[in-house]
Amino acid sequence: MEILVTLVIVVIAMVVAASKYKFHPFLSLILAALVIGFVGGLNEEELIYALTSGFGKTLSSIGIIIAFGSIIGAYLEKSGSAKAMGDWALKTIGKSRSVLAMNITGFVVSIPVYCDSGFIILSSLNKAISKRTKIPMVVLAVALAAGLYTAHVFVPPTPGPLAATAALDADLGMVIILGLAVAFPVSLVGYFWSKFLQRRYSYSPDNDSQKTKITASENEKPPKTSSTFMPIIIPIILIALKSVSNYPTHPFGEGLVSKIINFIGNPVIALLVGVFLAFTLKKKVKEATHYDWVTSGLKEAGIIILITGAGGAFGAVLQATGIGDIIGNTFSDINLGLFLPFLIAATLKTAQGSSTVSIITTAAIMAPVLESFGLASPLGRTLTVLAIGSGAMTVSHLNDSFFWVVAQFSGMNTATALKTQTVSTMLQGFFGILLIMTIGWLFI
Repeated sequence: MEILVTLVIVVIAMVVAASKYKFHPFLSLILAALVIGFVGGLNEEELIYALTSGFGKTLSSIGIIIAFGSIIGAYLEKSGSAKAMGDWALKTIGKSRSVLAMNITGFVVSIPVYCDSGFIILSSLNKAISKRTKIPMVVLAVALAAGLYTAHVFVPPTPGPLAATAALDADLGMVIILGLAVAFPVSLVGYFWSKFLQRRYSYSPDNDSQKTKITASENEKPPKTSSTFMPIIIPIILIALKSVSNYPTHPFGEGLVSKIINFIGNPVIALLVGVFLAFTLKKKVKEATHYDWVTSGLKEAGIIILITGAGGAFGAVLQATGIGDIIGNTFSDINLGLFLPFLIAATLKTAQGSSTVSIITTAAIMAPVLESFGLASPLGRTLTVLAIGSGAMTVSHLNDSFFWVVAQFSGMNTATALKTQTVSTMLQGFFGILLIMTIGWLFI
């Protein structure tokens, strides 16, 4: 219990340090990880290993993706493509529906695409729409993140819900169907929260993107609209094909075709393809070189990569302290029906940051007790998977890499991100479990 109290104090201290004293979140996260590690009983070797391996593991999965995404963003901005994308989006969806469109886009994209990658890929479109509509970037960012995050925790083939489905021996088809049915209204909760935020935040050119501005050259004629979307759409399609290929039925077989699709559909390779497609947006006659544009993108990526890695280090130290076992032992004897898996997952998520770890750990805790809780039926197992997913999004804050991706790619400071993105995940999570419990009450 001491570790949980310390965690609460440390998180409060980080929030105060960031909002009141403007202390940089990178240092806050590293210092917080050190404090938690020592209080949690880790020795010096264990603490340093957890800290460095957590940092490295996070960046190994997302560091290159962030860099490639930032390069694509630089080309879209400098070539004038972002403006062209914004103009097209406004003509197609209308200014009044921009926030809803980004929410639904995030929801659809995140079914096959990991939420971190999806947000990075779509952030340029978000910025373009913000500039054209004068809708605050924070509003569009929260709407997009809400859509991405919901499908991420509820709908296979995302790894978390897929692993929980296997651990609880639930029916995959039923999880997908009910997962979509639950996820869409939960996604809309994020949309309505974004619309509420729109009344409280005003548009500012200084806050709608990263501090390092990348603007189109006056001498550059914007590419065709169809070309501007290629660096975004093609990576999404490639990643989606990989998800389809890995589906249990193996629709592309298990031979050479499947191997090729799995390779080019890896987010790192898919985003690299996007980078080369972005190169085509730059005209041949231009005072700046490709080197200059790539450098601009990498400068933006640097701080995002470091903060995201520090968040991963903080989460890894928390996991090394055994906080998951403490939480599991605390709640496992309480019979609260479907609220129990939600409560365990939410506590784990809030404590250590990773939705996937939270889902997998909670599924392992719940598997042996499903029958005693009256959840051993096919529907009961499916709803347990969804209850875990709902908990695993409650709440996203300083120790979650997705929190930092949303904040940094949207130009939000820590305090703003906590008041908007974190609250959004809390509202979505609690609405989700209420919806799931209502289904359970009606049909189990």
